[in-house]
Amino acid sequence: MKLAGLKSVDGAHDESIWAAAWVPAADHRPTALLLTGALDETVRLWSPDDLASAAPPARGHALGVVSLSAHPAGAIAAAVSLDSYVRVFDVDSGASVATLEAPPSEVWGIQFHPKGSALAAAGGGSGSVKLWETEKWKPITSLPVPRPEGARPDKTGSGKFVLSVAWSPDGKLLACGSMDGTIAVYDAVRMKFLHHLEGHHMPVRSMAFSPVDPHVLFTASDDCHIHIYDAKEKSLIGAMSGHASWVLSIDVSPDGMAVATGSSDRTVRLWDINTRASVQTMSNHNDQVWAVAFRPPGGTGVRAGRLASVSDDKSISLYDYS
Repeated sequence: MKLAGLKSVDGAHDESIWAAAWVPAADHRPTALLLTGALDETVRLWSPDDLASAAPPARGHALGVVSLSAHPAGAIAAAVSLDSYVRVFDVDSGASVATLEAPPSEVWGIQFHPKGSALAAAGGGSGSVKLWETEKWKPITSLPVPRPEGARPDKTGSGKFVLSVAWSPDGKLLACGSMDGTIAVYDAVRMKFLHHLEGHHMPVRSMAFSPVDPHVLFTASDDCHIHIYDAKEKSLIGAMSGHASWVLSIDVSPDGMAVATGSSDRTVRLWDINTRASVQTMSNHNDQVWAVAFRPPGGTGVRAGRLASVSDDKSISLYDYS
């Protein structure tokens, strides 16, 4: 497995790029497209091979965009901003579909359910995960994140500050990562807290489930480590390290064989899941790498894998994954 640099775009946004997500191919669009969100308060859409601009910038946020997620059907996406609003929009036109409020706190990571039936958001200082249904965009519930037994409260007062969220590919588990390094796992069908996953000691900013094993969860933390958990059985399967600083983002390749990470050490790394070793380091960026994202499978004429990375340096890099 390897990455080969395909294309980089400098100055892709006017300010730091904090979020990236692929929009799957749809009936009316034969290829996946790349979404990026930045502190310049815009979301931009890019073609998958040459990073040509695919639409005018989508606006509507009052502050920087910190997270993006595309609906699996490929027609709509959601962007969350430091203004505490989640904006759902039509990918092709940029037109607003819904605006979701998440009082009394900001929202950080967001992700659509694998079947698209719900949107989950990490609720920051509210110490909860918020869920909306995607037909009429009504709130479903707010899942509180309990403190682990014997844990000291952190600075938020509630004891939890929730940063990241991930659904298992079968939609049965929901995980969220917190500032204190713990990960809460829920039964997403019954909306019931199951247990905590422990092992990290600093913020868990990004998580991704394996697309081939619905119980295996990969987590990225400011402690410089990547952990592999069996999220259902509450066990730490393995750990990988090699970054010189915070691991800010993580994604798993569609074949389930590799993991990509982005770090504040300015690099993107590719890891072999079987050997649990870093197999390649890419140094395209000259500032911290806030997001990495593998292109989902599907679409006409798609032969090779793709990985995208975005950075505080305002650039996007695109890699061939094989």
